[in-house]
Amino acid sequence: MNIPNSLTLLRILLIPVLVAVFYLPFENHLLYAAGIFGVAALTDWFDGYLARRLQQMTPLGAFLDPVADKLMVATALVLLVERHVSVLFTLAACVIIGREIVVSALREWMAELGERTSVAVSYVGKVKTAFQMIAITGLLAVGPATNESWIVALFFLVLYTAAVLTLWSMMIYLKAAWIVMRDRDNTL
Repeated sequence: MNIPNSLTLLRILLIPVLVAVFYLPFENHLLYAAGIFGVAALTDWFDGYLARRLQQMTPLGAFLDPVADKLMVATALVLLVERHVSVLFTLAACVIIGREIVVSALREWMAELGERTSVAVSYVGKVKTAFQMIAITGLLAVGPATNESWIVALFFLVLYTAAVLTLWSMMIYLKAAWIVMRDRDNTL
């Protein structure tokens, strides 16, 4: 077990803590929930940086890191859908979670074909992740009775932007996979 993998495991262990803090009725619990998610988001960046910097990339880390990210984001979005009851918000959450499932399955399928690198993480995917993390952290921090409705609207806008980037990045991955499949079909 190395430091990057420990940070990834910490992110997974923070999920039930996030849920508990989100629901516990103590003062500023939503700020604490946002802080927990924010720490998890930072460990997502930091574990990858350390793995590359310290040359501690492992197969376990390569598997666990995206799983931890998807679990944390999906859990937070489910919590937020309960609080922000709107069709548009729910649709954005479904797009983000659905894309994660599709891209994970696509990467697994491409790995079976020996073409995993053709669906490696793209720049758009990284920007999408940053927008998601910012939006989710912000929306966790603000309660439904916030007097600063412009702040809530801003975080909604960031989340909707993340949803658009989510679809865009998914199309990039699907196109890359389509090219591989088309080329394979043409050589058979």
